[in-house]
Amino acid sequence: MAPYESDDAVGAARDENPRSGRRKAARYAVPVAVVGVAAATIGLVPALADSGDPDLPKISAQQLINKIAKSDVQQLSGTVKVSTDLGLPDLGGLEDSLLSGAGRGGSGDDSAADPQAKLTELVSGTHTLRVAADGPDRQKLSLLESGAEYSLIHDGKDVWGYDSKSNQVHHSTAAGSGTDRRAEPPATPKDFADEALKSVDDTTSVTVDGTAQVAGRDAYKLLIQPRQSGTTVGAISIAVDAKTGLPLKFTLTPKSGGAAVLDAGFTQVSFAKPAASTFDFTPPKGAKVTEEKDGAQAPEHAPKHGEGLAGGLEGKDGPKVLGKGWTSVATFDTGAEGGLPTGSRGGDLGGFLGSLGEKVSGKFGKGTVFSTRLVNALITDDGKVYAGAVTKDALVKAADAEK
Repeated sequence: MAPYESDDAVGAARDENPRSGRRKAARYAVPVAVVGVAAATIGLVPALADSGDPDLPKISAQQLINKIAKSDVQQLSGTVKVSTDLGLPDLGGLEDSLLSGAGRGGSGDDSAADPQAKLTELVSGTHTLRVAADGPDRQKLSLLESGAEYSLIHDGKDVWGYDSKSNQVHHSTAAGSGTDRRAEPPATPKDFADEALKSVDDTTSVTVDGTAQVAGRDAYKLLIQPRQSGTTVGAISIAVDAKTGLPLKFTLTPKSGGAAVLDAGFTQVSFAKPAASTFDFTPPKGAKVTEEKDGAQAPEHAPKHGEGLAGGLEGKDGPKVLGKGWTSVATFDTGAEGGLPTGSRGGDLGGFLGSLGEKVSGKFGKGTVFSTRLVNALITDDGKVYAGAVTKDALVKAADAEK
């Protein structure tokens, strides 16, 4: 018998708003704001496990969740491999135009070293990250690219983003911005596990699904599965380090089957104290440095209203959530009647986007549904957006329910 036991009666620790993580995912629906999908779902990818399942003591799902919650790893360094397969269309030369509102390839004061813009490149493909942490005040993440590197460094109150390709630096401070600006790696399995566990409620089945080895470490596998129909999420698997309780790998597979939508896993990890020099940073000579003023940080969905595609679809008010659990749908009003936006650079972006979507109608009127393997979005002709990890029919049903 495998060294584990199942437990569906899971009362996982949650914040006061357990759907907060899902709101994030919903408002970045493709192609409403393609880059946002990465920010909200990055790292849910195929496992990078070693061969051979270790023989570990039995543990229940609740005990394993508690182990994750109590994990207090303060020091680590390692390599994380992230793969993303949302099934996005090839945007070709229009990609920069579509992403300009999020700070990539845009104009004005946008910096190529701004973390909110740079890390959206994780929206597709396979990427290698190096991560390091030494307590709550020192973290570093480096995105390795061909012949270049992007680093995000938090050292005390300073937060630095450095893009070696453009030789640009983005600097902000952790204090006085009104938000937690710690530069913790936003693409580690722990980050995604924390978000996933916020979504665990009575609409969810949680079990222990055996053991594995990840990056040379013995681990338990926690399996999270929606009990509701209508969601595009098939299952989430979290490999949890048996000794420390740290999530080592996070994998999300869609209900439609096939390869994982997203997968982040350590390929190498050490819990030794990183060298102090790891977190040292001085802007290189000749680098362009952009200073972020206190309180000037944009919202997490980043683009300003009217700037590019993403900004053009930003809601006038914050999104509200319809429904419960895995079939919840976030909705907001863009305030832009008449269908799809044209974008700030001109051209028929609305026509282009319309060709990527599927026309639908219902009590709500008419609109267009844009689909990925995970997050889907309905944009109505009167300017409302409905988005979530749900099917097309669930989006139409949600829009009809508001009428």
